Amino acid sequence: MESLLIENGEIVTALDQFHADIFIENGSIQAIGADLSISADRKIDAQGHYIFPGAIDAHVHLELPVMGTVSADDFETGTAAGMAGGTTTIIDFVTPDRNQSLLEALRERKKVAEKAVSDYALHMAVTWFGPQTAKEMERCVRVEGIPSFKTFLAYKETIGIGDQELIAVMKTAKALEAMVTSHCENGDLIPELQKQLIDAGKTAPKYHAQSRPSFIEGEGTHKAITFAKATGVPLYIVHVTCQEAVESLIKARTSGQTVYGETCPQYLLLDDRVYEKPDFQSAAYVMSPPIRSKGHQATLWGALKAGQIQTVATDHCPFQLHGQKDKGKDDFRKIPNGAAGIENRLALMYTYGVLEEKLTLKQFVEVNSTRPAQLFGMYPKKGAICVGADADLVIWNPDTENTISAKTCHHRCDTSIFEGFRTKGAPTWVIANGKVQWDEGNLKVEKGAGRYIPRAPGSSI
Repeated sequence: MESLLIENGEIVTALDQFHADIFIENGSIQAIGADLSISADRKIDAQGHYIFPGAIDAHVHLELPVMGTVSADDFETGTAAGMAGGTTTIIDFVTPDRNQSLLEALRERKKVAEKAVSDYALHMAVTWFGPQTAKEMERCVRVEGIPSFKTFLAYKETIGIGDQELIAVMKTAKALEAMVTSHCENGDLIPELQKQLIDAGKTAPKYHAQSRPSFIEGEGTHKAITFAKATGVPLYIVHVTCQEAVESLIKARTSGQTVYGETCPQYLLLDDRVYEKPDFQSAAYVMSPPIRSKGHQATLWGALKAGQIQTVATDHCPFQLHGQKDKGKDDFRKIPNGAAGIENRLALMYTYGVLEEKLTLKQFVEVNSTRPAQLFGMYPKKGAICVGADADLVIWNPDTENTISAKTCHHRCDTSIFEGFRTKGAPTWVIANGKVQWDEGNLKVEKGAGRYIPRAPGSSI
C-alpha cells in the first residue's frame, strides 16, 4: 500500500480547525503536523481545501428486498456512490423475516455485503421476539460487533412489532448496554387512513403522504421515548421529519433521558409540494415518513444547530421510477418506499447548511461524521483526524460548483429527488483506508475492498 502525504490543507474536525500536513501509511494516519518533512509515495497539495474526516452514513438500505422488489443499489454501487460524495463508511441493516433467526439473517446479509467498496457496519433489526431472540441479541453484541437494534413501530403486517415485543427488545438491549433505534410511526393508524383514502378513490402518490401525517410520527416518537424511559435503554430516533417528533425529542432530552435524533437532507430541503408533480413523477418522493410541509424545516434546522438532533443520514433506499415505483400506479400503497441520497449528502449540507449559516463548519463535520462514529461505537478510528485513526479523509474544495442530476450521479437510479439542486463545495479527493478512491473526478474503487467493521457499544453524549 502506497504512503501518502497531504500538504497545505486546512483540517476541520468537530472540535478544531487548523492548517497542517497529514502523513498516511498502512491505511492509517501516522503523523499530523506543520510542514512535515516525510518522504511518501504520493503527495497531494491540498492548498485552498478543507480536510474533513470521512463521512459516515448511519442509515442506508442497499440491496433491500421490499414490497416484491429489491432496492436498486447493491453494496457495490451504493458504496461507490457514497465514496464519490465523501462517505467512506456506511451502516446498513440486517432485517430478518418474521420468525427467521437473527443470526441466520446476519450470515445472509454479510454475504450480500461482500461486494462493498467502502467499510460497512450493520444494525440488527428485531422484527419479532421469540424464545431465542435474547440470546441471539447477546451474540450480536458480544461476538458479532452489533450493539444497535432497529425496531419498527410501522409496517406491522411485515416487520413491525407490537408493544410487548418492543418492551422485550428494549429490556434486552438495556441489559447488553446496547442502543435501540426506532422508526416511529403508529403502525395501526396508517393502514386505517390508507383504507379510507383508497375507499374514496384516492390512489395517486400524493395520498401516500396524506396517509402518514406528521401527528402520527409525533405519536410514534412519543411512544418510543416513553417505552425507552420505562426500560432505561438509550434510544435513537431515525429520520425525524416534523415538529411534533422534535418536540418529544427535546422534552425527553431536557428531562435527562438518553435519546438521540437523526434527520435527512430530504426533510431539511424538500417540502410536500413535490407530491403535486405531474405524470406520476411524484412517486419518486414516496418514502416513509413522507416529505412534510415547509413549516417543519425551520424546526429541524434549529434542532440540528442546537444539538437536539445529533446526526444527518440519508435513508438511502433507491428504486427506479420506471419498472419499480410504477407498480403502484393505481394504488399508492404498492409504491416501493425510498429514494437515493448517499452521494449528495455532504454537498447539500455544506451548501444549504454551512453556506447559509444554519450550521458551522465544525457542526457540519460533527453531524455527518463524528457523532455517528461516537454513537455507534466506531470513534476515534473513524469520525476523527488523529494519529492512529483510519485514513478516511475528504479533501474538500469549497469553490466547486455542481448541479445535481440523476444522469451524473453514481447511484443506480433513474431519478434524483434533488434533481436541479445547485451546490457549492465538493470533494476533490476522497481517501479511504489510505487509498485515494475519488481522484479529481475519477472514481477508483475496488469491488470487495470494504471491510466489515465490528462495533463496541457507543458513548452516551
